[in-house]
Amino acid sequence: MATIEEQIKELEEQISNTKYNKATEGHIGKLKAKIAKLSAEEEKRRSSKAPTKGFYVKKAGNATVALVGFPSVGKSTLLNRLTDAKSEIGAYHFTTLDVVPGILEYNHAKIQILDMPGLIKDASRGKGRGREVIAAARASDIILFVVDVFNSSIDVLFNELYASGVRLDQKAPDVVITPTGQGGVLVKPTLKLTKTTEEVIKDMTIAYGYINATVVVREDISVEQMLDVLAGNRVYIKSLIAINKIDLALPGQLEAVKKKHSEFRTVPLSAATGAGIEDLKQALYDTIDMIRVYLKPQGQEADMDVPLIVKRGNNVGDVCELIHRDFRNQFRYAMVWGKSAKFPGQTVGMDHVMEDEDILSIIVRR
Repeated sequence: MATIEEQIKELEEQISNTKYNKATEGHIGKLKAKIAKLSAEEEKRRSSKAPTKGFYVKKAGNATVALVGFPSVGKSTLLNRLTDAKSEIGAYHFTTLDVVPGILEYNHAKIQILDMPGLIKDASRGKGRGREVIAAARASDIILFVVDVFNSSIDVLFNELYASGVRLDQKAPDVVITPTGQGGVLVKPTLKLTKTTEEVIKDMTIAYGYINATVVVREDISVEQMLDVLAGNRVYIKSLIAINKIDLALPGQLEAVKKKHSEFRTVPLSAATGAGIEDLKQALYDTIDMIRVYLKPQGQEADMDVPLIVKRGNNVGDVCELIHRDFRNQFRYAMVWGKSAKFPGQTVGMDHVMEDEDILSIIVRR
């Protein structure tokens, strides 16, 4: 019987030998779904057989930024410039052999920055401790690509992250698969599909292993997005590109790099001299999209000097969790003043979503 690797290789050969068009779209989608299923099985087998030693990094601060780049592009120098960490610096490959964390304090926010070993080609297959590096990157809120102005390509980095289930600057497709006891696979789109068809989605769902299920599709998705839904292990992370060593750039070189990466937000800087570092701090803060919430103890004035920093979209329950778990357990109600309130001092529950510069008073059981 063929091994999983051999089965995947055979399916990949079938795809490469099939000319892509509307008529073959469904067939190719089914083959890709089978590959995704086999890959998941292989990953499960590998991790249970020989668990790899990962980089353990304790989460800290309001958000985490992973520095991703080739070896020796200046990630360690950048970490030292941004934070209080001390990461070893050397102009040779693989200076950083572990994940080094540091904390950037900016606009009252504490942002954890991770300097990681450089990614190389085939990192997603385990080369150069690639799987461990990518696992740490998957747990971050932002991927900060660090490139230098002389070698600015991120194609290899992007592809390795993509192969490991990282989707940059995307949202998870609005598709829900609910297993049922009978009736086969039923696809229910709530809008007109133009990027694929109900039949293709159904065939892919069956090929992945679902026998009876309802698939509710609320978004015009592609075959690749449907694969992501079926796999269920994708992470959706924002990204930025830091273009390092601009102090050494030749005339016109920086402009060419910025044009090359026009679809990304780029920040030119020099980690060595400090030029552009403040711009990067602001860009990170903006990309994480954090808001300020001012706390008002019951019967007292609000503390307008030091806000609590939370991610946009957080609700009162999330704020309780940040302050202390007992606040959630003993919660009675809260009062809100600011943009999110219908009127000053509105009484709200834990599901009330906060806005920037809201004032919040939490009432707990005594």
